[in-house]
Amino acid sequence: MVRTKTKKQRGGRYGRGFKSGRGKGKRGGSGLAGLGKHRTQLVIKFDPNHFGVHGFKSHKQGKLEIPITLKELAESMEILKSKGFVRDENGETVVDLKAAGYTKLLSTGDFRVKSKIIVPKTTERCINKLIVTGVSVEVDEQTDRAE
Repeated sequence: MVRTKTKKQRGGRYGRGFKSGRGKGKRGGSGLAGLGKHRTQLVIKFDPNHFGVHGFKSHKQGKLEIPITLKELAESMEILKSKGFVRDENGETVVDLKAAGYTKLLSTGDFRVKSKIIVPKTTERCINKLIVTGVSVEVDEQTDRAE
C-alpha cells in the first residue's frame, strides 16, 4: 500500500494503529506489570528501591528506660529534695528514684552522700561503687508481664 502525502503528515510510521487505542489493551500490562522487563527505566528513575530487601518493622512494644547517672543524681539532690523524693527515715537519707520516675541507675560519676537509694534497676558496677562509699542500694524490681 502506498503512503500518501496526507498519511505521511498525520504522524509517525510506527505505532500501535488507531484501533488499538480504543480500549484498555496494548498498554504493556496494568499496574506494576513489567517493571523488571519493559518498564525498567521507569523503575530506575522513579522508584530505585523497588526491588530488594529493606529490613522489617518490629511490632514488639519496647519499654522506654529513663536512666540517671551517679553524677546527675549528685547534682540534682536539692531538686529531688524539694520535690519530696529525698526524705529522712530513722536518721538515714532515703532517695526514692522509683517514685521520681527513673528506671535505671548508671555508674558514671561519683555519689558521696551517705544514703539509701531505691531504684528499679541498676548495674553491678554501680552497686559496687556505691557500697565502697557506704551507700546502700535497694533494687526494687517488679516486672509486670501483662502480655
